[in-house]
Amino acid sequence: DGYSHLSAYERKRLKNISENAKFFAALKLHEVSARLNQLTTRRQSHVTKRAKPKKVEEEPAPRRSRRLLRVEPLDVPLLETLPPAGAEEYPQVPVGPLPMVPEDQAENSKWTETLLSTWMRISELKAEDADRGTPDIKRYQESLRSMVLREENIRKVVKARVCSMAIHPSQSTILVAAGDKWGHVGLWNVSCGTEDGAHIFIPHSFQVNCMHFSPCNPAQLLSLSNDTLRCGDVTKAVFDEICRSEDSFSCFDFLEENACTALVSQWDGAVAVVDRRTPGPCPELSADTGLTRARTVHVHPLNKHYFLAAGSVDVCVFDVRYLKAKGNKPLSSLTGHTRSVASAYFSPVTGSRVVTVCADDMLSKNIQVLLIFKKQSNKIKTHKSSQPKPGWAIWDPKQEHCFLVGSMAQPRQIQVFQDTGDLLHSFCNVDCLSSVCSINVVHPSQNILVGGNSSGRLHVF
Repeated sequence: DGYSHLSAYERKRLKNISENAKFFAALKLHEVSARLNQLTTRRQSHVTKRAKPKKVEEEPAPRRSRRLLRVEPLDVPLLETLPPAGAEEYPQVPVGPLPMVPEDQAENSKWTETLLSTWMRISELKAEDADRGTPDIKRYQESLRSMVLREENIRKVVKARVCSMAIHPSQSTILVAAGDKWGHVGLWNVSCGTEDGAHIFIPHSFQVNCMHFSPCNPAQLLSLSNDTLRCGDVTKAVFDEICRSEDSFSCFDFLEENACTALVSQWDGAVAVVDRRTPGPCPELSADTGLTRARTVHVHPLNKHYFLAAGSVDVCVFDVRYLKAKGNKPLSSLTGHTRSVASAYFSPVTGSRVVTVCADDMLSKNIQVLLIFKKQSNKIKTHKSSQPKPGWAIWDPKQEHCFLVGSMAQPRQIQVFQDTGDLLHSFCNVDCLSSVCSINVVHPSQNILVGGNSSGRLHVF
């Protein structure tokens, strides 16, 4: 048969091919296909051609974090969890202490040694106490006017939107820390004046909601993300882990001057008491405040057992000594808001005033100064500014009666108000400041103001 030289397998394969060809020929598929083509052509000749309607793409469903919804993660293949092509990947930060090494530097880099030694040196110097009594308004306004913004004092310190900032209390060196929405912490030595003055660390996996230098040891920088509270200790060159939780953290403040204990608020309205001296990453107490949301928490400057919790419609004052897991009731509620409150802070000296920012309507926002802890005074003084940014209004730590807030007015500016509602000064620079600074921080003893915007850029007046 001409195929005797082939193996048994190859002869069997050729036989199957031949039989299949005969079977398809018996079905007359080619003739049927040609007849269908003729019918299709004939039908199209009698029908007016018209454009096919474009397929309407269904709107993709919004993504929701299973972690925030407290739902167990899906067991999906590795390929489905990879980021899309071209997207920047931010790996999860491991649990436990992390070395204090910049993102783009080797562990033994010269710049790292310079930064850490500068931070350590200025932390050993004792800062002088600022004059924080009743201000001489004219002299205070003159000091505000003397503060200017120059081009060399503008720097992109972090990669994304600034969510929190802290300024070192040193009087000799301006050292600013900024946290962004990707969990990055940028340190900028403004006094350095060189390109090596700012670098980025990655101690968190989620946005950095709150930052503070330790009031008793400024060699330590504490930063709070959604899932963890860390302490960056320059003497150890380590970002140590203080507290970790599955709940979503929002803000923290120190309960004592020695910074051993802290009060941490959660987005679901609860608060947690954390003791840094206790081993383990769990809080000492978790208490439900009854609020539907807690965006900021602030401890009274004199009576450390009192604290503010804000985020829902009401701003509430609690006593940490009487906190329990459930059934907590506020000592006082500062009513008057109709929308969620962005922030609430006690005044820096006496704590007899509270400044709050609330999105009370769609067009303008209200800044309120409320008097509390005085039964004979129940006044609420309200000032409607020129569209303040729905971020944080902060007190000037050097003054009991003055606070600052970023404004959306043109030109872009940071406004300073007296607690009477009078506008004292507007920090602006048409050439250098063209964005809204929603996050601001003021030096505790020097005339230094830092404003952060949504692109990670800091502006130092």
